[in-house]
Parts: sequence; C-alpha cells; structure tokens
Amino acid sequence: MKLSKNFSLKELTRSQTADRKGIMNNPNEDQIDKLQILCEFILQPVRDHFKQVVSVSSGYRSEELCVAIGSSVSSQHAKGEAADFEITGVANKQLADYIYKHLDFDQLILEYHNPDEPNSGWVHCSYKNKGNRKEYLRAFRDARGKTVYEKAHTADWEPSPSDIMDQYAMKGT
Repeated sequence: MKLSKNFSLKELTRSQTADRKGIMNNPNEDQIDKLQILCEFILQPVRDHFKQVVSVSSGYRSEELCVAIGSSVSSQHAKGEAADFEITGVANKQLADYIYKHLDFDQLILEYHNPDEPNSGWVHCSYKNKGNRKEYLRAFRDARGKTVYEKAHTADWEPSPSDIMDQYAMKGT
C-alpha cells in the first residue's frame, strides 16, 4: 500500500526486531491514516526537497514491539505519528535544521548526533493533525550513559531565558 508518492506502508512498518521475535507489527486503520499524514507532511516533502532516498529506520511500532525494544507503548511511533530516518550523504543536523525551518511538525529530535561526525545519529520527527508543538530537541547520553534531551539551537534561533530554564528542568537539575 502506497502512503505517498515515494513511501509505502511496508517501509513504515518494517522491523528487524519484530521479524526476529515473531511480533506482529500491523497498524490499524487510524494508525495507517496517521502514517499517511506523516508521509504527506514530513517524509515526502523531505524527499522532494533533497531529491534523495529517505531511509526510514523506524516508523510504526505496535505496543508489543515497543515493549520488546524498551520504548513507551504511548510513544508517537505507536500512534503512527513518528518516524526515525536519515538521508545518505546529508548531514543529520542539516536535515533536522531543514525540517525545523521549512515544515510544520510536532517533535523533531536530532538523536545521538556528534557534530564531529555529520552522519552520526538520526532524525526523529513526528506530526499530529492538530496541535503541533514545533519542538526541536537534541538527544545525547550524559556521562552516566543516561539519555538527556535538550532544546536544540539553530543559527537563526537563540534560546530565551525560559528555554534555558527548561533545559535544566529536562536534565533533572
């Protein structure tokens, strides 16, 4: 089933973990509708802009798959609203910054990106039909190996004092 010009349902539901563990990863009609919207407003515009294949590493995740990989059963992946992806040859920060500047989205996370290695990590992006937060975060591991999320900064955006306070709250300090 095609979700958009360049994206299929199979591509957005593929999971090596599900295959290996025999987990059914089949979205219901509502989740398929949300995946189609995600493709329409995020993945397809990214594909059209960069004119390169967008490699989706994780799209929809059933509740059972979420449990198997240690993700939340209430994640946006489980709702059909999120995907993790990258484009070979395009720095993940460049990809995330493009989305931030040009597309509507709910949450955009530059995950485990190392500025010294442009292709490190990946981009997580979600889209909701209503009430998108346009929240841009960076995920990284702290000295104890715990994942930390902080607001990301782009060249044309500087944090407000409340953004800085939010970062401290997110880190639990």
